[in-house]
Amino acid sequence: MSHVTCHHVSERLTIPVAVPRTVEPDPLGRAIRDHHRGERTHPLVDRDGGATREHPIERFYFEPVADDPDIGWVESWLSGPLLEVGAGAGRHALYFQERLETVATDLSRHLVAVMDDRGVADARRADMFSLRAVFDDGRFRSVFARGTQACLADSPAELRRFLADLAAVTTRDGTAVLDGFDPGHERAPELFGHRPDPEADVARRCYHQTYEGAVGKTLSFRLVGPDRLRAAAEEAGWQVADVRRGDPRTPHYQAALAKSGIG
Repeated sequence: MSHVTCHHVSERLTIPVAVPRTVEPDPLGRAIRDHHRGERTHPLVDRDGGATREHPIERFYFEPVADDPDIGWVESWLSGPLLEVGAGAGRHALYFQERLETVATDLSRHLVAVMDDRGVADARRADMFSLRAVFDDGRFRSVFARGTQACLADSPAELRRFLADLAAVTTRDGTAVLDGFDPGHERAPELFGHRPDPEADVARRCYHQTYEGAVGKTLSFRLVGPDRLRAAAEEAGWQVADVRRGDPRTPHYQAALAKSGIG
């Protein structure tokens, strides 16, 4: 696997990000917890060398899902029981549980506590990269991951393993909706923490977060477009059934996966 050095890159796009698989001291979770309680007096700051941005907590984690222009498309691909990974403050889980049996997971204990407090019916602490250690095979009909969660798979093999785990914990006719950034998009280099990668059709993002003096671990994202996702999915028993680009001005996209051979 190629090595990419994290160095300064300017920011011009603002798009939600995922929670790291190892979160302590967890500035993101603590900041969202304090925001939820009305106790936050400091910003959560994303840092890439000398570049900084204030993380927009209210917009990313608390705005109503019903206002999302893509939610109808997302719902069309999901059935219950539903597993949401990297559920954050439970923004989507609260919406889906009114319609489907929903289990929401996150690695941050602070975020699981926020979900509990907000009324998420089944919120659990779990690592999205170890799902088979937590759930039985075929437990869910669908999986949902929003916040470019799959980009935390740091190699082609790790992405295939993650997708294979999703296949294992879903039924034979299972579906999944994931999102990511297309490194081939003309505005991809504007993403905060963007790094080019020697591998064709791949890019990286590297940065860390700080809150009230706590410094989080470096976040490392491997960005792949729909074509590379499609190839990895096929090796893990999925097919990319649809791709949605909500705003063509950004590299963000969502992909709907269905089990291979299922119409």
